[in-house]
Amino acid sequence: MGTVYVTQADAFIGKVDERLTVKAEQKIILDIPLIKIEGIVVLGRATISPAVVNELLERHICLTFLTQNGRYLGRLEPEATKNIFVRKAQWQAVGESQPAIHLVKGFVRGKLKNYRHSLLRTQREHPDTDLNNNITRLENAIAPIEKTSSIDSLRGLEGAGSAAYFGCFQQLIKTSEFRFEARRRRPPTDPVNALLSFGYSLLRHNVQSALNIVGFDPYLGYLHVERYGRPSLALDLMEEFRPLIVDAVVLSLINKRSLALTDFTTEPLSGAVSLTKEGLYTFLRAYQQKKLSSFKHPVMGNKCTYQESFEIQARLLSKYLMNEIDKYPPLILK
Repeated sequence: MGTVYVTQADAFIGKVDERLTVKAEQKIILDIPLIKIEGIVVLGRATISPAVVNELLERHICLTFLTQNGRYLGRLEPEATKNIFVRKAQWQAVGESQPAIHLVKGFVRGKLKNYRHSLLRTQREHPDTDLNNNITRLENAIAPIEKTSSIDSLRGLEGAGSAAYFGCFQQLIKTSEFRFEARRRRPPTDPVNALLSFGYSLLRHNVQSALNIVGFDPYLGYLHVERYGRPSLALDLMEEFRPLIVDAVVLSLINKRSLALTDFTTEPLSGAVSLTKEGLYTFLRAYQQKKLSSFKHPVMGNKCTYQESFEIQARLLSKYLMNEIDKYPPLILK
């Protein structure tokens, strides 16, 4: 099972029997069994046949639309699962409830501990890189989490930890070609931010799909404040995965020189930076490989892929909210 990325401009997405086909310029550029697809991401413009739309809805396959430079536009998704009990438990925990505070602690702790792990690993592999100050700042943000009982205060710790991490992100980049000054999102105005933003858009698609499978309402979260159209719970669950998947892919591509500045273009009016077609293929291959790589899940004790871990974490989240387990364990790798 995997995600299909449609990057060819003005492609036509159709189906023949039990197979998905993608055509461009009168040629078939992809022909794959529908049974092997867990999601489709369209970047830029494409035409989708009504038969494909019906098939995706029946098979519970999500279709996500991004702009060519990776900005999220929207998604077509099947009817929510019939597990009303999960959504009832999710709604009952809204606000400053004990379960909500517990979950926010988990999301923040998972993200910041994985940030710290990234910095410690870089320092081990590159002894000449001094990250001690930023690691200390991260540890100072992690230490009070368990004793903090306000969601706003936990958001403050998350912000302080993220500032410490991105404050030394340039030191994680081991080539002089790429520069990172600060996290810039709308729009990303440099190659590193463009890669991070694009990767996080892909990650959102994966996590939101996992939440839909388990039965959650992805728009009702706990760490991220509610806003019209914002999938707050997907953003919540994404936090622990950001450094493990997207940041790791971005740094690997840059440090191994798999991407160069020639793989990026800049939009003249907005200054938005995005990948060229060749750069896009390189990033998508690396992201897909990372998702399908396996590791030993620290809680379940068995090997799984990152793709599988999205649903594992969503199911652990549902078990906690439905009082089947005492704690929600964020995915923290060491």
